[in-house]
Order: sequence, then C-alpha cells, then structure tokens
Amino acid sequence: MQYSKSFYQIKSSQTIFDYVKDEITKIGYYSLPFQDTSKIKEYAKQVSKKHIAIVGIGGSTLGTFAIYQFLKRTKEFDKKLHFFETTDPTDIKQRVKKLDLEDTLFLIISKSGTTIETISIFKYLASLVTIDAKNCAIISEEDSKLTSFAKKQNMTTFDIPKNVGGRFSVFSTVGLVPLAILGVNIDNLLKGAKEVHNSFFNQKGYYETIMEKARFMVENKNRFNINVIFSYSASLEGFNKWYIQLWGESLGKININGTKQALTPIGLIGPVDQHSFLQLIAEGKRDKTVTFIKVADFQDETKIPSNTLNGFEELEYVDNLTFAKLIDEQANATIESLKKLGDIPHDVITINRVDEYNIAKLMYSYQLLTSVVGKFVQINTYNQPGVESGKQILKEKLKNKG
Repeated sequence: MQYSKSFYQIKSSQTIFDYVKDEITKIGYYSLPFQDTSKIKEYAKQVSKKHIAIVGIGGSTLGTFAIYQFLKRTKEFDKKLHFFETTDPTDIKQRVKKLDLEDTLFLIISKSGTTIETISIFKYLASLVTIDAKNCAIISEEDSKLTSFAKKQNMTTFDIPKNVGGRFSVFSTVGLVPLAILGVNIDNLLKGAKEVHNSFFNQKGYYETIMEKARFMVENKNRFNINVIFSYSASLEGFNKWYIQLWGESLGKININGTKQALTPIGLIGPVDQHSFLQLIAEGKRDKTVTFIKVADFQDETKIPSNTLNGFEELEYVDNLTFAKLIDEQANATIESLKKLGDIPHDVITINRVDEYNIAKLMYSYQLLTSVVGKFVQINTYNQPGVESGKQILKEKLKNKG
C-alpha cells in the first residue's frame, strides 16, 4: 500500500528552518543585504534637484516611506520625498502643489512596468512638465515595458530582480535609490539587515526569537488570529502600514489542504490609540496578540515645562519630565496593564536608536518572520492571487469602457 499526504501539519522548527534555507537561491530578498551599492550611490551624488517625486504604489513605496518617516524627524535632509501613490484626483493635485516642477526628479517605480495606477499618474505628470532623461529615472524589471520606454528616452534605469516581490523589495533599488538620493546612509541600512540575516541563518539570537514567535502564532492561530503592532512613536506609522501589507498580502492565503489562513494585521500608534483601540484589546474578545515597539533613544530632550498654566497643580508630577520619558512610561504602563490581565499574548521590541541601522533590523526581521510563518502554515508566501484577480477585472472593465 502506498500512502502520501498533502494535508496541513505543523512541522518542527528545524524542518521549517531547512525549508527557509532552501528558498535562499530562489527568493531574492534574502540576499539583498549583500548587494553592491556603488552604482546607486554614484547616481545619487549627481542628483541636485531638491524635490524627489516617487510614483508607485504598494510595495513600490511603502517601505521607502516607512524609513523616510522614521528618519526625517531626527535628520536634516536637503531634499524632500513626495509620494504619488493614489489615483485620488484631489490627492494628486495637492501633492503637485507642493512640488517645484522645474526642480523635481521623478522616480517611476513599477516592478511589472505596467501598473495602472503608476502609469496613469506618470502620464498626468508628463502633461504638466517635460519629463525626460534630465529629470526622470525608472526602477522596474529589466525587460518591462517601462524599462524599454526609459531606454528609448535615454533615461537612467535601475533593475528590480525578478525574484524579489514588491512587499519584500525595500532593500532593493526600489528603496535604496530614493533613500540614497535623499541622503540616507544606505550601507548602514543594509548593515542592519545583514546582521539580522547572519544571526538568523547561523541559528543564533534572531533565530530563536523569530522561530519562537512564529511557532506561537501558528499553533494558536485559530484562537489568536489578529496580530496587533502597537508602535510607541509617531515616526513608526509608515512602518505600521508597511507591516500591514507585508503580513496581509503574504499570509492571507489558502494552504495545501484548502484551509483559508487568517492572520490579520493591525497597526496602532501609542499613546494615541490608548484612547481608542486599547479598550477593545483589554476588554474585548481574546483573539489578538500584541507586539509593542518602543524607542529607547529618541535623541530629543524636549521637556514639559513647569508653571506655564494655572489651575493644573494636580498634574505637577509631569513637570520637567522629557516627552521621551513620558511616552516610554505610557508604553510601560500599557504593557503592565495587559500583563496583569494575564490572558493577552504580547511581546516587546525595543529600537535602540533612531537611525538607518536599527529600522533596517526591525524591517528585515519582520520579513524573515513572515517567511517563517508562511512555511509553518504551508502556503506560497510570495504570490497574491487575490489581488491579481481584482487587477484583471479592472483592466477588462477599462478596456471595455466604450
């Protein structure tokens, strides 16, 4: 008698690790921390324009925006990034108003080279100002229609590797080119990702952390199917959005035995969402895990002054406290309150410092976590058939609009 099985079964951590290792030669994001950045840095030095308009959507912009938003509050950049991501006409016009069109470099980013939203916005911008090799660069797959167009126009092009999906592309040319132009130290960025990579694949510190977290999520996914990130810094709002795409588009799949997987991502900002969503976490249904992200060093010593308002003597205990200390204590108090409840799974990630190295460590570790969870639940982490269906329907509707 022959027997074979195709149904879902939770594997051992070593087996999952071996599966992930087998992906290294097939899935391109794993090797991105080790790439040569010389061409990118050389091009970035030549860019003198002060406004950088990034035209893209989803994975083409979310990672770059996450890093930009995280760094811009503590770093002084001579240039400014503008993100054209939506076909909302009012949003497009508002963003155009913020540009000096004659002092703008246009970066058109599309892996496929035919993304409807991206090309539509590109066409509109080209109606407002002459876009040519002097003020435009293209980031796409080497054989895409967009790259072909760029080469005919003698525009600078940067390739997106075919085996790097959009939501895993932040450490490719997709993110590195605009960030390098801005003035971000992209080598330090890749250094952070490289440290996590080496630690994980050498089965050291990050291996244990990622594997333990992934196994808990998978073994308890039927009970705790909502995964909340509670970031205690407004500068991490972009990271939250990036995480939601990474997690949702990668893990919302049907596994090998036909079961629909449902690990739902939610991104919150503390302390703002302490006054809204925290109530649902604390007293609502026990279907959520919570990851708190704290910043150890905001590099800001702004204090709450004393004696500036009469009638608030009962709050004098905050006088002369730094805002950095206040937000840290707010995070600690929320964490302690959940700990006292005793039935809400949670963990804490602390970012040591607001810089390229540390945000890269956080983002690369979440990419690895996503890959590991995908292997545990036995899905294809890197496709998005649910999204492709909608794209095809839209294309057919627009083609037949007449």
